[in-house]
Amino acid sequence: MAASSSKISPIIPIFVCFLLVSTLVCPAHSSQPSEDRAGAANRTFRPEEELQKLKSPDGDLMDCVASHLQPAFDHPLLKGQKPLDPPERPNGHNPTGMVEEDFQLWSMSGESCPEGTIPIRRTSEQDMLRAKSVQRFGRKPRRRVRRDSSSNGHEHAVGYVSGDQYYGAKASINVWAPRVANQYEFSLSQMWVISGSFGDDLNTIEAGWQASNSLILLQVSPELYGDNYPRFFTYWTTDAYQATGCYNLLCSGFVQTNNRIAIGAAISPTSSYNGGQFDISLLVWKVVDWDNSLIPLSNLRVLADHTNCYDIQGGINNVWGNYFYYGGPGRSVRCP
Repeated sequence: MAASSSKISPIIPIFVCFLLVSTLVCPAHSSQPSEDRAGAANRTFRPEEELQKLKSPDGDLMDCVASHLQPAFDHPLLKGQKPLDPPERPNGHNPTGMVEEDFQLWSMSGESCPEGTIPIRRTSEQDMLRAKSVQRFGRKPRRRVRRDSSSNGHEHAVGYVSGDQYYGAKASINVWAPRVANQYEFSLSQMWVISGSFGDDLNTIEAGWQASNSLILLQVSPELYGDNYPRFFTYWTTDAYQATGCYNLLCSGFVQTNNRIAIGAAISPTSSYNGGQFDISLLVWKVVDWDNSLIPLSNLRVLADHTNCYDIQGGINNVWGNYFYYGGPGRSVRCP
């Protein structure tokens, strides 16, 4: 599987508001009683607030919800407020110079939500029935997090940098639709911006695509989607997945401003072996200095847990900058 592509894709800059409000939202989460926190972690829109409904070819329903009525504004510290204008993007990433294109099934017909609203994938009764716990629906399990996968049955191929302070990142990720054998298997590719240690103070912002019959990251099985489509997802936590955070817009904490991208919706088209290659580009940043520029990495490292299962090879050139290829046979004679 390659992390490069022959097709130019739009940059998805939806992390901006999350970076700005997370310091407001997270302390409030940690100060709430656990009963209240569990209830707040599974809120979506209220049906009476729906403005418009769009149906995706894969059966998903997208509700166009007023921006100030999205789940983030259920939080007591944001109640009654409205989204702020996004801050200036890093130099060279002006939205007026970006390629606009549809990359999700629900918007392939050219439809989008009206200005001032955002698309929210409707959580169906079937989604909830597949979940093992309503309280933990859309959230990762409470467990100790490891950088490697030597003890949890997962196989990782990772490109990473560490040892300095980073306030932003950009990555283009090749999108595939790999078949998984059962509901306990999944495949994903993501960008992961972290702070803290891999203990109880782990703080992450995550985004990418995942393909699974269920959402089983870190061996958790609230089955959110029930199909094999690769889907655009986000996740965040401030305490190593203990009490804060969730996928997509399933709790307060992430503010969306884009009316053309539905978090949790299927991505299309996808790459094929010896065929067309397609990617999505992700941009995470926080304005911290006068220059506001992304700079090329000089210390990208690559790591694979078990190279017989999944391997990774990195490089750098003038066209792609830093890049890496990753993939492997998966479960096989070489990878039992």
